[in-house]
Amino acid sequence: MDNQKKKGFFQRFLDVVEYVGNKLPHPVTLFAILALLVLVLSAVVSSFGISVEHPGKPGEMVEVKNLLNAEGIQYIFGSMTENFIGFAPLGVVLLTMLGIGLAERSGLISALLRGFVLSVPKRFITLGLVFAGIMSSVASDAGYVVLPPLGALLFAAVGRHPLAGLAAAFAGVSGGFSANLLLSGTDALLGELTIAAAAIVNPTYAETMNIAMNYYFIIISTFVLTLVGTWVTEKVVEPRLGEYKGEYREKLEKLTDIEKKGLKWAGISIIVAIVLTALLILPENAPMRGEDGAIIQSPFMSSLVPIIAILFFIPGLVYGKVTKAIKDDKDVAAQMTDTMASMGMFIVLAFTAGQFVAYFNESNLGLVLGVYGAEFLQNVNLEGIPLVILFIIIAAFINIFIGSASAKWAMMAPVFVPIMMQMGYAPELTQMAYRIADSSTNIISPLMTYFAIIIAFAQKYDKKMGIGTLVSTMFPYAMFFLITWTIMLIVWMLFGVDLGPAGPILYNN
Repeated sequence: MDNQKKKGFFQRFLDVVEYVGNKLPHPVTLFAILALLVLVLSAVVSSFGISVEHPGKPGEMVEVKNLLNAEGIQYIFGSMTENFIGFAPLGVVLLTMLGIGLAERSGLISALLRGFVLSVPKRFITLGLVFAGIMSSVASDAGYVVLPPLGALLFAAVGRHPLAGLAAAFAGVSGGFSANLLLSGTDALLGELTIAAAAIVNPTYAETMNIAMNYYFIIISTFVLTLVGTWVTEKVVEPRLGEYKGEYREKLEKLTDIEKKGLKWAGISIIVAIVLTALLILPENAPMRGEDGAIIQSPFMSSLVPIIAILFFIPGLVYGKVTKAIKDDKDVAAQMTDTMASMGMFIVLAFTAGQFVAYFNESNLGLVLGVYGAEFLQNVNLEGIPLVILFIIIAAFINIFIGSASAKWAMMAPVFVPIMMQMGYAPELTQMAYRIADSSTNIISPLMTYFAIIIAFAQKYDKKMGIGTLVSTMFPYAMFFLITWTIMLIVWMLFGVDLGPAGPILYNN
């Protein structure tokens, strides 16, 4: 009886979350509203003559600019095109997806994920599935479509509950989206926004930053979350689901000979591509090194986005040619065109988000808010670990209602990065804290882009599967990921270890 009451309360809670979330406008509309709000706020706040000392330039006073006076209106119309094409994540995402899209549509990514899962011994199936899910983030959203149904199928094929397999894969793909052994488009997308936000306070410091700023931390996170996800699946989720009594049964298809041949030649091509890339970096006086032979601050680090795109494009092309998925250059162009067509919503989002970010920066609201916010936090003695924990909780809560990681960070970075910098904490730390919060609660957000698709996959095995059932199944992953990951970041802070190449914990003005 108590369990029924708890279930009923939890369902009511989920109904409230869904109702409130559905009342929020579309992200495109939301950014348009926020852009208009910034314009109004710039006019109101500037009328009070508020000014602060620039934190990066002692003695220089900064005022909020009125963007609704004659000069401001000229700026709005004159900068609209530049705000769109200059939106930091736009080129990064589109360029990365040109390479990743070809690898996905040629069948390479699907074959890689399927081959990896099938090659894992049965006792390591859960471990391998969660790990494959985490690693799938290098292919952007491809893992959402490929791995959850594959995980369900795999578990059903070995006599385990298919929904446990789906949950394990979904937890890895979405909950572990900010953990990986490789850099991905997410690092580039969020990194560019973080660098732009840091430039509000200190443009010189921003120039020293790179998109690999969290790389060391996400590498260790991959192993930690794999273990946590495996434990939650086998000790919490699977026992709760019980024995599968559904009628659906299916055998997992092995890789065909042509797929194996394609993977072989794709593997050879990626090795050759990596070697050629290394020749541009490793030798003394290599063209991709920086001044005095530096690698961290170098053309290589600033060229990671096109390098990632190329390292996906080449094996995708080779795999497609071997398997006949690509017959000629027309197929290549068609597959890349299809990829760009699928990015249509992101491009529209980039227009309104670009205006919001540009207006926010031009108005100086972010800089002023950052200074006052830092003063407030200092006055209430909230700093250090409690400050980071509070930020993670706030970001995790917001994530339930706004699904897009880039959309949230485009809104939050200009506010929280300057505040944390004023408190003495590096933008690299703020970004990692955000990524922990964002990834952990992805899997319990009904507004997450792929949530409905996961429900559709699950209904293949349980026709009564709904939002509440899926959220209750994924809730343990979200909580254990959030708690474990936060503790890991706290330990990292206590030891003062860099989060990545030139990715410090502390910010020294």
